[in-house]
Amino acid sequence: MLFRRRKPEGFFNRLRTALWPRRSFGRSFQYFIKRVLRLTATPHAIAAGVAAGVFASWTPLLGFHFILAFAIAYVLAGNMVAAALGTAFGNPLSFPFIWASTLKLGNMLIGVEVAHQRHVDLEALLGRLEVSQLWDPVIKPMLIGAIPPGLVCAVGFYILTYWGVGLFQTRRQSRLAARAKTRIKDMAAAHSERAANRAKQA
Repeated sequence: MLFRRRKPEGFFNRLRTALWPRRSFGRSFQYFIKRVLRLTATPHAIAAGVAAGVFASWTPLLGFHFILAFAIAYVLAGNMVAAALGTAFGNPLSFPFIWASTLKLGNMLIGVEVAHQRHVDLEALLGRLEVSQLWDPVIKPMLIGAIPPGLVCAVGFYILTYWGVGLFQTRRQSRLAARAKTRIKDMAAAHSERAANRAKQA
């Protein structure tokens, strides 16, 4: 395959790149914006897809963000590729803030104080694989706490994406229309020149 590495990249190198891009997060953010703007869909579909991915990133369901984003995007008639790109909101820089804030907010909404919070039994969790040990103290409050900030961020990203995509598509259509007019003028001028040459020769 063209541009394939001579030596395949190892697992740890791929993991490091996923956690910390080689060309900085700023470069990755610019790439993300360009990918979103160049999607072929309506502004609503792209904005709804991005919003779905952003909302899914607030949930503690690691490994299921894509599935949740696709489901929400389907309900909102959003673009699936935009939904996948929207999950990039959850990254190594944002996850610590997301997890801490959703856990604290969830406990506040449930009415559980930190001092009375149920602790995780690591022996039962690791020894007997009782995943239920994580439900009450961690997953449940994080799920509940993810709803308010997730909705706020999703609405904010929807508005920004809708406006940005609409402006980008309008400008692109204007540029394409201008290029088409220029080509038509050039073709008309070339046709007139050929006609004049034939008239001279006659």
